[in-house]
Amino acid sequence: MSNEGNKKQFWKRNAAKVPGSLIKAGNRLPPATPGKPKKATTFQEFESITSDAWDVGDDDDELLAMAAKNLNIEVVMETANKVIENHSKQQERQRQDDATELERTEEDTREDVAEDEDEEEEEEEDEDVDDEEDEQVRVEKGDMTSPEVSFASQSSPYADSRLVKSKSEAPIGSPKEAAGEYAGLHRQRSLPHRPPIIPLVARMADQNTSGTPAMTEREASRLDKFKQLLAGPNTELDELRKLSWSGIPRQVRPITWKLLSGYLPANAERRESVLQRKRQEYFGFIQQYYDSRNDENHQDTYRQIHIDIPRMSPDSLVLQPKVTEIHIDIPRTNPLIPLFQQASVQEIFERILFIWAIRHPASGYVQGINDLVTPFFVVYVFEYIEEEVENFDVSSLQEEALRNIEADSFWCMSKLLDGIQDNYTFAQPGIQKKVKALEELVSRIDESVHRHMQQYEVEYLQFAFRWMNNLLMRELPLRCTIRLWDTYQAEPEGFSHFHLYVCAAFLVRWRKEILEEGDFQGLMILLQNLPTMHWGNEEVSVLLAEAYRLKFAFADAPNHYKR
Repeated sequence: MSNEGNKKQFWKRNAAKVPGSLIKAGNRLPPATPGKPKKATTFQEFESITSDAWDVGDDDDELLAMAAKNLNIEVVMETANKVIENHSKQQERQRQDDATELERTEEDTREDVAEDEDEEEEEEEDEDVDDEEDEQVRVEKGDMTSPEVSFASQSSPYADSRLVKSKSEAPIGSPKEAAGEYAGLHRQRSLPHRPPIIPLVARMADQNTSGTPAMTEREASRLDKFKQLLAGPNTELDELRKLSWSGIPRQVRPITWKLLSGYLPANAERRESVLQRKRQEYFGFIQQYYDSRNDENHQDTYRQIHIDIPRMSPDSLVLQPKVTEIHIDIPRTNPLIPLFQQASVQEIFERILFIWAIRHPASGYVQGINDLVTPFFVVYVFEYIEEEVENFDVSSLQEEALRNIEADSFWCMSKLLDGIQDNYTFAQPGIQKKVKALEELVSRIDESVHRHMQQYEVEYLQFAFRWMNNLLMRELPLRCTIRLWDTYQAEPEGFSHFHLYVCAAFLVRWRKEILEEGDFQGLMILLQNLPTMHWGNEEVSVLLAEAYRLKFAFADAPNHYKR
């Protein structure tokens, strides 16, 4: 009876926790209802139910702790032993199958070798007879061609272009090597399918980087136009924007971005003095404010930054008791690119984000801002190196160059955020307005997609929030983001206004895949993991052209898409 009573108490005590993850008040998602997700009627509700979106491993740890506390250890051990036993049996069967297959292969190989030897002996006998006849003919006709040449031209075993019947006939080495290769292929087929590995160069490089084919005539002509325009005493910014809209060559991208963002003046004579003054001003902020990062009123900000940055390199993340918001986000920045795993790079990001946060108290630091530093940082590193940047060791740069890159990245990021700061103030009203506008726009340009998402109760805020918060940086490879920002810099209100039309074009780009999904879960998985890893300049250019078409049709006629 006591055992039965204990079981009842166990289920009664944990009824609120099973099934699903542990729920902390105000922090965790409610239990999922298939096909009928709960709607968030306000942004505050949406924020509260998604506040754990960045948590990693918390639920797993708590579930394991609960299991260890409540499960019978004998049952656990028995189950574990069965799993190990079944796995061992499967492995043994696999080894036996491989051994049998290998024996068959070796036997076939030996038979083929024997057959080939017999064939070669017969061919040699025939060739000897033919050689004697040919020699007599050559003597009679005075032919001076050597017997060796004649033999080579007539007796090649592959001269008749016949198909290779077995592995022993192909010039690939010994029968043992052939058998080993077969076994390797057999093992490879038994492994789960893995996507092809994309070289790091493909993640960040654009068409004009080193290691890629030489520039085409058109690209060289465009580069000359940029250089001529930038060489003048006063750069015509309107002309520079027109040239930059369709992409900026890597060689002139740093100076072009600084001019288009308003960081540098159009007058060439003033540029050097402005750069020196702004760089000194930034490091003055570092000297004045950075030591306060551990103060009580700045701890939470620095903690988030400190966590977001080191997750670029998960092994280096060590949480201290009082470490507090920027420190969390840095490691989350481009975790696949080795450049951002370097300690010196992470320290640069921490300083940039912390100084920006305390100089903008209306918004402070918000997760996602850490992503906006990376394009500037990469572009300005290219100003000092010729090779690819992915695996480049920034500590090999001179200290002055690193300081210049850091200061320039800070000021250009600040210029960008000045135009979209309402995206990051309390309740993020700028993002809410843009997501609502995106929904209205899509309902006009592709009603099928809009109705399909309504049918399965997919809210635009659930996927497009990240698109607006991170400017599509989580959806596109970094090389595509840099190309996208070439146009954003050239377009009036590119980051704040044109980005809306890019998001609409981006969503409709996947209409076929969206319409094929038949439930809420499938749609959300697709929209949060769109297959853009192989995208390059061509795909981004098509996306931008479609966005420009939408802007031309709707931007000056807002009532056009309001219902």
